[in-house]
Amino acid sequence: MKTLWIPGIVLLLVWTGILSARLYCYQKQMKHLLKELELAQQEETNILFSSAVNIGQTQNIIDALNHLLEKNRQIKEQLLRENHSYRESISSISHDIRTPLTSAKGYVQMLRSEQLTMQKRCSYAKIIEQRLDTLTEMLDQLFFYTRIEAGELPLTIETINAANLFADTISMFYDDFLNKNCEPDVQIAHTPCLIQADRQAFIRIIENLIKNALVHGNGDYKLSLFPQNSDLVIRIANLTDSIDPSDISYIFDRFYTTDISRSRKTTGLGLAIVKELTQQMGGSAAAALNGAVFSIEIRFSLWTA
Repeated sequence: MKTLWIPGIVLLLVWTGILSARLYCYQKQMKHLLKELELAQQEETNILFSSAVNIGQTQNIIDALNHLLEKNRQIKEQLLRENHSYRESISSISHDIRTPLTSAKGYVQMLRSEQLTMQKRCSYAKIIEQRLDTLTEMLDQLFFYTRIEAGELPLTIETINAANLFADTISMFYDDFLNKNCEPDVQIAHTPCLIQADRQAFIRIIENLIKNALVHGNGDYKLSLFPQNSDLVIRIANLTDSIDPSDISYIFDRFYTTDISRSRKTTGLGLAIVKELTQQMGGSAAAALNGAVFSIEIRFSLWTA
């Protein structure tokens, strides 16, 4: 009878030893992970969790923790980049708004002089008006972009003749091109080019493209609209000396400007508005630099009944 208990006792002792060993390994693994967790909380480190003892499902848990850790680091890095971009944007727009305000204030102070001739007074008043017009346009761009980004700008999509609107919008800038002593090369398809878009948003896109070309371009302006396969293509091109190939990937970013001194009195929102409106209406926007020629191309799908 006693001999029958011996194998059972031996087996029990073996299992007890195995369980004790596994328990020891689990405890060692948990202590190791807790130590690494404390280290991760106390210091900025890129070290991932490691395994002290490879036992059971602990490696799967460690892999899952490392995945969460990497995801958390990516989110944190993105937040830091966005925060940095936000601070730079605020600084840039503050500078852009302050410049015309400071200038206008200076001319207002000069108007107080009793020794000014009427001609000087009229000249200063005109300059003040120009500075305030610049400020008004900047604030309009900022307010408009804020509404777009917040999804608060409703678009009324309808069938429009893009060729007619393109020609009408260009005509509004006749004096601006005249002031730059140049005449743009305008090429517009003679056949109706129908697209599905919001009329005012489409006009805003063309206005911003032309304004951008006038402010940053150096002549040889080419404005064209033509059908290409199933697309409508709008292209604005001009000579430039202020854009480098490295600028192209950022050209549609908000507040981005190649004018480092920011002396051209722009918010850097014009092209950001162009891209946002274009995409919201199902189109695409792209920029290119070929030698000294900078161009922006907008595409919409042609509408057929």
